[in-house]
Amino acid sequence: MKTKILILAVILAFGSNLNVQAQKLKKFGSSIEKKIGPKTIKVPYTDVVSYMGYAASGNEDEVKDGKKFYYIYVWIPAVAPEIGVRMMSPVGKTKIKKATQSAAYTENAKSTDYFDTYITLERSDIISKDNINEGAVKSANWVTLERNDDSSEMPKQPSGSSYNSLLRYKSEASDPLKALTVGLYRIGFTTYKTGEVKGTFLAEVAAPIKLPGVVMAKTIEDLKKGL
Repeated sequence: MKTKILILAVILAFGSNLNVQAQKLKKFGSSIEKKIGPKTIKVPYTDVVSYMGYAASGNEDEVKDGKKFYYIYVWIPAVAPEIGVRMMSPVGKTKIKKATQSAAYTENAKSTDYFDTYITLERSDIISKDNINEGAVKSANWVTLERNDDSSEMPKQPSGSSYNSLLRYKSEASDPLKALTVGLYRIGFTTYKTGEVKGTFLAEVAAPIKLPGVVMAKTIEDLKKGL
C-alpha cells in the first residue's frame, strides 16, 4: 500500500512540474478591456518589442539600496498613450518571433538558472538621439514612472511561484514629469530580496499603437548601433 502511495505521489509531482514547464506566455494585453461573450479580455498591444538576455554576478549596472540593478535601454521615437513592460525568468523553451538575443543569452540559453524578477520603467530627460552617449546617460535625470514585483498574469516560475513581473503605465499629458514623450527610457530589473541576480530572462516593451523605430539594447553602445 505504501509503495502505491509513493508511486502516486511521484506521478503527481512529475505531472505538476510538467504543467509549470508547459505554461506559455500569453499575448501581452493592454489596459483596454473588451467583453467577448461571458469573458472580459485585455486587448493585446499592437506593438511589442522583445529582448532575451542573461543576468549574472559581476555585470550589474548599479547597486541601489543594497540591490544589484541591471538596465535595458529603450529609445521611444514617438509620444505613446501607454507603455507596457513585462519580464519572465527563465526563458526556457519559450519561442518569441523577432526577439533580439544578446550574446550573453546565446551563450547561456540552456541555463536553468532563474531569478525573482522586480522591474521598473524609468524615463530620462534625454529627448534627442544625438545626445545619447555614456556620459549623458550617467548624468541624466531618471524618473521612475512605475514598478512591479509579482504578477498573476505572468507564467509561474519552475518553483511554482508567481514571481514574474508585468506593469502598464498610462501617460499623464497634464503632468510633463509623468508624460510618455519621445526620449530615452530604461527598464531596470533586479530581485525583490537582496541577493544575486542570475538567469536567462525575456523582457518586452509594448504599446497600443505602432511605434516605428523603437530600439532596445543592454548597452548604450548597442543602442546607438540600432538607432
